[in-house]
Amino acid sequence: MDAVTGTMLTSPAVLSLVALLLVVAASLTSRINVGVLAVVLAWLVGVFAAGWKVEQVMNAFPSSLFLTLLGVTLLFGVAQANGTMEAITHTGIRALRGHTARLPLLLFALACAISSAGPGAIATTALLAPLAMRLAHGARMPMLLAALMVGNGANAGNLSPISAIGVLVLDLMDTAGLGGHALNVWTANFAAHALAAAVAWALFGGPAMRQTPQIDTALGTIRLTRAHTITIGVLAVWVAAVVLLSLPPGLAAFAAAAVLVVAKVGEDGAMLKQVPWPVLVMVCGVSVLIGVLDKTGGMELFTDLLARLATPSSVNGVMAGVTGLLSTYSSTSGVVYPAFLPAVPGLVAKLGGGDALQVALSINVGAALVDVSPLSTIGALCIAAVPAGEEGRPGQQRALFRALLLWGFAMCVAGALFCQLFIRLFAW
Repeated sequence: MDAVTGTMLTSPAVLSLVALLLVVAASLTSRINVGVLAVVLAWLVGVFAAGWKVEQVMNAFPSSLFLTLLGVTLLFGVAQANGTMEAITHTGIRALRGHTARLPLLLFALACAISSAGPGAIATTALLAPLAMRLAHGARMPMLLAALMVGNGANAGNLSPISAIGVLVLDLMDTAGLGGHALNVWTANFAAHALAAAVAWALFGGPAMRQTPQIDTALGTIRLTRAHTITIGVLAVWVAAVVLLSLPPGLAAFAAAAVLVVAKVGEDGAMLKQVPWPVLVMVCGVSVLIGVLDKTGGMELFTDLLARLATPSSVNGVMAGVTGLLSTYSSTSGVVYPAFLPAVPGLVAKLGGGDALQVALSINVGAALVDVSPLSTIGALCIAAVPAGEEGRPGQQRALFRALLLWGFAMCVAGALFCQLFIRLFAW
């Protein structure tokens, strides 16, 4: 190895790209919170390879994003802890009035509405999956269909501008120079998941449910209380303030959570327990490494690598497929979005063509469609929610695992095709 090659291999840009690839590999093969690993690697590359001061590495921490995510998750931590979200779910179940055929649509719509309002897909699935699976058993609805309705519904609302993951994606896109497209982000993601849910309904027993007996709605017994009503009112005011008055969602969420605690309809201890701290560590840690990657020149190398996989005409489908495959084994919000969205402008420039917004939307959709896989948290929650008293529960869980795994891999291809053919319709 000559001196020039050795210098190139030890340059801060190359080392920062290697660090990112190590983080992605670790997210695929280990259970470590890769946010911790990312901060360590960012420190080593920044200080010992690039010659930065420690303060320069620390300045890469996304403080604005952290406060926004923390505020939103705290607010919905109150609503989760005091039972408001569960009461809303039971209210929706009572709206069925026993009509079994409406159950798949209700599960999708309810999951989408709750997820869009702020908690995001994982929290929504954790809330809704146990009730949905019990209802599915009582209504003779295939467990696979119930899981896909809940999972796709929760994901369909996951990128709303007031949900925790929607805030993350919009912040990453804004940093990449693609701000101001909140409606495009939400509608593209919703359309893809609504289409996936419709296909699942047609393939896995939806039409046959028109002939099944009426469902017992006794499971929808939790009623709205005064505390629930106050919480819903505060949430509605928060949404209106963010949407109509353009208040910062994170800081406004802190204020709304404080109001609920002061009004004694929520406890700060229970609220803090609901915050997904591992996700915050993962997202912010990877963002620190991305900041180092960008400032050392590693982002340019990363876009060079991505540019070799696609052409201007195929980039939408290719990026959806690549991110979908990675997201099957890795964290969509903690690894895939922070790693790929900032690279979009450079990728389009390297290709000499393509539409940056279309590529970003393709990454959003392709990475999310596979998240009902049992290797993801959403799919795993649905499998764990198969009713404990059901005869043959272990067999049901194994069958559901296999079916969801096949569905997840199929969505890698479906996401790539959807984005290649239709994503331009959402990039107005």
